[in-house]
Amino acid sequence: MRVSTANSYDNTIALLTRRQAELSAQQERVTTGMRVMKPSDDPVAATLAETAANRLSRTNADLRALEASKTSLQQAESGLAESGELMQKVRELLVTAGNATFTNSEREDVAKQLEGLREQLIAVANRTDNAGRTLYGGLGGSSTPFVDLYGPTGNGVQFGGQRGQAAAGNSSLPSALDGDAIWMRVPQGNGTFTVDLPNTNTGGVSTTMGQVTNAAALTGNDYDITFADVGGVMQYTVTNATTGTPVPGHVGQPYVANRSIEFDGMSLEMRGLPAAGDRVEVRPVTTTTDIFSVVQGAIDALRYGGANQSAHQAQAMARAITEVDAGHDRVLAARGRAGEWLNRADSLNDQMEGRAVDLKAEQSSLTELDMIKGLSDLETQRVGFEAAIKSYAQVQRLSLFQAIS
Repeated sequence: MRVSTANSYDNTIALLTRRQAELSAQQERVTTGMRVMKPSDDPVAATLAETAANRLSRTNADLRALEASKTSLQQAESGLAESGELMQKVRELLVTAGNATFTNSEREDVAKQLEGLREQLIAVANRTDNAGRTLYGGLGGSSTPFVDLYGPTGNGVQFGGQRGQAAAGNSSLPSALDGDAIWMRVPQGNGTFTVDLPNTNTGGVSTTMGQVTNAAALTGNDYDITFADVGGVMQYTVTNATTGTPVPGHVGQPYVANRSIEFDGMSLEMRGLPAAGDRVEVRPVTTTTDIFSVVQGAIDALRYGGANQSAHQAQAMARAITEVDAGHDRVLAARGRAGEWLNRADSLNDQMEGRAVDLKAEQSSLTELDMIKGLSDLETQRVGFEAAIKSYAQVQRLSLFQAIS
């Protein structure tokens, strides 16, 4: 087979063109620092790099969502701290209001201060984050979760959000807390039973909030403690109001102030001097109250002007203090939970940042160029290309006439 001069020329030009293209491609790789610029450069590496890029994109999205949740949680925790401080101020005022020497004007001054603190508590409960989302709306709902409807025809503060708490995920945290569970689920009385005085009392008897001495003996029934003057001696009788039967051992007993009485697993201490016909009502707790109603109840009690004003106010202050303490405990528990989530957010942030670094390194190893090797290959190809050009130029000048001259 004979190879023509034209065919040899075409092959040589094609080879030079291919080497020039390879040299240009290598120059581009060195300039960009990328070994794989299109899938055809290395299909396997390109596929793996795309997978790593997708995982990196999801990780970065999780990091942004986590940062947003963390910011909201920080603001919610700050709000809970402020709420706790307000409740502590409320308690201090309630203790102050229990001073028996206070005048009505002094009690009114305390009531006004309590009104201001109540409004501040509602404002904290309705606080929003930087994006305008409610911090204590639970699972969503109203943009103003706590609505104050207190008044002659109102029912106090109502929760308009959606009860419940979003669960924390492997890479996410809730951005809102359940305000209903924090402020609207305060145990009444001592958490097991309440002790109250009817407005019809005319004497000065009041009581402590009582305590449970034997949980197994509790009946869950209503009880009334009534007082009677028998021969100039004040006596008390404890009656199971649910069954209508007197409690054995507590029928017609002489009343002694500041002495505890115990019956059916409960005990309480009665103070002051009752009048004949006065009554103390002991009722089991069947529902919860809210911190806003507790404060409002104390305000109303301070403005009470009935016949047994001093006893009624002492009883109301004692109950309010007990319930404020219980409400404060719930705020502290919620704040502790928020603190745990913030710690978890820091841990998740570290984990995802580490994952992002690993994915970037994986993507880099698959697509980026080893610059030392790249420069070496570029120089090798450049020298080879220049040598090929010079050799071809020398061959082109050869002819038979030059050989025989």
